[in-house]
Amino acid sequence: MTLKQTSKTGPSISWTKWIEPWYLTYALQGAVIAGLIPILMPILVGRTESAASIGLVMAAFSLGGLTAPVWGSLADRYRIHRWLSIGGLLLTTAGLVAFAFAKSSALWVGLALLAGLGAAGTATIANLFVVEAHPKSEWDERIGWLQTYYGFGQVGGLLLAGFLSLINMQVGLLFSAGLSISAAIIGFFTLKTPQNPLPKKAVLHQPVRHGEWAMISPQRLFHHLNPSAVKNLAAALRSPYGIFLAVWFLSIGGSAGFFSQYPVLMQKVYSVPTHLSSLAYAIIAGLALTLYSPAGRWTDRSGARRVFQTATAIRFLAYAGLAILAFIQTGTQNWLAILAFAFVVWAWSVISVSGTALAAQLSRFGEGEALGIFNAVNALAGVAGAFLGGWIAGQWGYGAIIGMAAAGIIIGLALSLKLPSTKVLEKD
Repeated sequence: MTLKQTSKTGPSISWTKWIEPWYLTYALQGAVIAGLIPILMPILVGRTESAASIGLVMAAFSLGGLTAPVWGSLADRYRIHRWLSIGGLLLTTAGLVAFAFAKSSALWVGLALLAGLGAAGTATIANLFVVEAHPKSEWDERIGWLQTYYGFGQVGGLLLAGFLSLINMQVGLLFSAGLSISAAIIGFFTLKTPQNPLPKKAVLHQPVRHGEWAMISPQRLFHHLNPSAVKNLAAALRSPYGIFLAVWFLSIGGSAGFFSQYPVLMQKVYSVPTHLSSLAYAIIAGLALTLYSPAGRWTDRSGARRVFQTATAIRFLAYAGLAILAFIQTGTQNWLAILAFAFVVWAWSVISVSGTALAAQLSRFGEGEALGIFNAVNALAGVAGAFLGGWIAGQWGYGAIIGMAAAGIIIGLALSLKLPSTKVLEKD
């Protein structure tokens, strides 16, 4: 994304035109949802419970992403966008405060679901503050900047998680709740329900700027399931688009299992302390933000399928490297593991852009509906991957999760060979 946009008929437009004060609300949400929770929750649960319990808790949190249609419908019907957004932040706050003091797996699962529901609600409504208040020609740029704020929030949250993990997990979660309530206060003063009805959704061309675990991010929830999409689902599953959904589910599901256990796994398997794994993740995620725009250019030039397959292959090699390191005890094992993990994250930057483009290209019905189904599958993969990854770790150890991630990707990659090429799609 460039800092200035030049108009054919007018002067250059400053990047500040696309930013509004309420974006800070979503930067704070990115810090909490994509930075602090994925580190602090697994560590707190893992101190007294098994890997299976960690998987259940993180699966419950990810389950919130499936409620996007409900939040969108409530906003559209009752025109209470501002209060739904603030309410979502308050739900997340309540879930985090109670989570910090809970002592049982059952309570943790329920409270993680509560936090996830709130996060999904706030993220879903975020897009509506753009598309219902600004002309369609400005959607891409504005939501691109909104997602950039969210991404930088994630990096800041990961840095904070590394510091807070050295103090106390309960304190860390209470601090996260403080950030969430601060976001609600900022939203109270800066958010305003748009007066216009919801227009028909169009495909956004801005790259999806979020990290692997942050499935409850604003742009990921821009398109969601609707009755028309459900009606077309059976036909979609019998087409090349259905094959791609299977590829995506396998590839993302395995990785979701890995990321749901990330801080504990890095400590148990590679002897990487929590504060170091969080710091490394923050740096890696920050660098990943620079890859989204180039990924868009590569997708346009070489075709979505080819770029997707190449990036997926790189991710498989990164997981294979992590699997090998799990069986090698060397003095540099932890740093090599961090390096391999970096390529897992960096490959995602390209996969998310090319995968979203491929989903739209393969669909033979409305692109908005196609991306709604695609994002629902993405959320389902997160839930299933977190649950299955926890169960596998409980049966065979944390290292087995890496094998699960690698297996899902290589099977998905093989299945992707059945997808038509970009040239065929263009002819059709």
